[in-house]
Amino acid sequence: MVHGTGQKPFSPDLNRGKWERPTDYIFASVGLALKLDVFDFTYYSHYDLGILGILIYFAYMVIYMVPIIFVHSFMGQFSSSGFISAFRLSPFFKGVGYVSVILSLSMLIYYSLYAAIPLLFIINSLRPTLPWSCEGLKSWFNETSGRLTICNRTISGEYSENQNYTDKRKLYVPSVLYFDNLYDSLRENGDPNIKDDYELSWYFVGLFALVWTAVAVIFYKFSETAKFGKFIRYMVIGTLILLLVCFARFLFLPGGLSWMDRYATPKSSDWVDSSTSTYLIAMQAFGAGWGSVIALSSFNGFKTDIMSYSWIISFGQIFIYIMFGLVSFMVEHYFKELSKDVDKTEVINLWVMILSSASALSTMSWPNLWTIIYYTTLLMAAVILITTQIFTVLQSLFDEFEELRVRKQEVTFGLIGGLALSSIFFCTNHGIVFYCIFYGDSNFSHSLLHLLLFLVVFWIYGPERFQRDIEFMLGQPFASWKICIFRFIAPIFFVFCLL
Repeated sequence: MVHGTGQKPFSPDLNRGKWERPTDYIFASVGLALKLDVFDFTYYSHYDLGILGILIYFAYMVIYMVPIIFVHSFMGQFSSSGFISAFRLSPFFKGVGYVSVILSLSMLIYYSLYAAIPLLFIINSLRPTLPWSCEGLKSWFNETSGRLTICNRTISGEYSENQNYTDKRKLYVPSVLYFDNLYDSLRENGDPNIKDDYELSWYFVGLFALVWTAVAVIFYKFSETAKFGKFIRYMVIGTLILLLVCFARFLFLPGGLSWMDRYATPKSSDWVDSSTSTYLIAMQAFGAGWGSVIALSSFNGFKTDIMSYSWIISFGQIFIYIMFGLVSFMVEHYFKELSKDVDKTEVINLWVMILSSASALSTMSWPNLWTIIYYTTLLMAAVILITTQIFTVLQSLFDEFEELRVRKQEVTFGLIGGLALSSIFFCTNHGIVFYCIFYGDSNFSHSLLHLLLFLVVFWIYGPERFQRDIEFMLGQPFASWKICIFRFIAPIFFVFCLL
């Protein structure tokens, strides 16, 4: 029996299993980067960064992505336990593990929205005419509402007379309006307001039920570590292949390759503000919650070369950021081109990647097929993130609470059921508002927890013991200059970002 420094001895879960292949850890960790909301929330602030954003990603990788992934991997692999029990290295900070559970669960409750929305578009893409195309829009959109769409790019004289000379004319994207149409309050003004009465969309309740049913089936079939690792491996490979296919297709959006000039010549005036948003994107290396890498690395062999794996994972995650960034850039550029030739006109393309992109897809040949392929990519990405996060939370609970291990199935489906019921709130118009708040809070929480982790490992546990443990585990020395980066540079960077 392995003892921590607390009063209660730590009893390891002997049936927790290992990865079928060592690379399953890499695929699972790379899959954590498939967190889609970060692109929709931060993309407007780094659109002007262009190709320079790629260079900033690699700078962030050296400064903090690789160091954090390595420290997380060390804690999980050395302790062979999840992100609660791993903090027995310093029991005073064990509360960080419990905070991580709460943070992970709260993020899972809202993130199911990012699986439900792709389902919405996939199901309705089976219709002969896409409802959010200019042709399909006529069947449900109230043209007397006063809102013009990108299908009305030639602004009528009547509309011009009704507008103040100094106001920008707003053109709405049909796919965004299609989403708004599911709520009476959003159908009227398009902007969610916390002062509106609560309104539940039963359509979304049905979509959420499908999402959580699929998640339950996945854990029924692939609950064992080896099977789950194999499932995630193929899901990540499939998602990346589809992402490359979608990227190639988006290259031929109307307007051709005109976006390349804009991408290759970023404005220097926007570099400072835009670089902040790339930091927020790179912070998503740990999925919907926090501590997933700790739990995932706990299934590694004790001698796994986590330093090499940390670099591979970081490169894989940055590849995902770049690819989704390019797709978002091309869609955003497409909408900007629509309003370029019309004076004082602005296209309201909210949630570029998950909502507005459907209207861009409707202009392609074979629009139904490409919409299904694109939103299947987004759905798979959301399922990967949700299932991986639940898997790490469950294993962390089983590692910490011995009495739960004999009821693994009941705990698993009880947790999934609880998350499903809690997520119903995000089927309401108020849920859309709080969804934005949850995302903003998570960025601050992630940075603070990373800072505490460096404090625990390098200032309380101590750099000497850390170096000794790494050499014992990997069988190779750990350079002192790396310790300096972990102990000083990365924490200073996080303090700066928190401010």
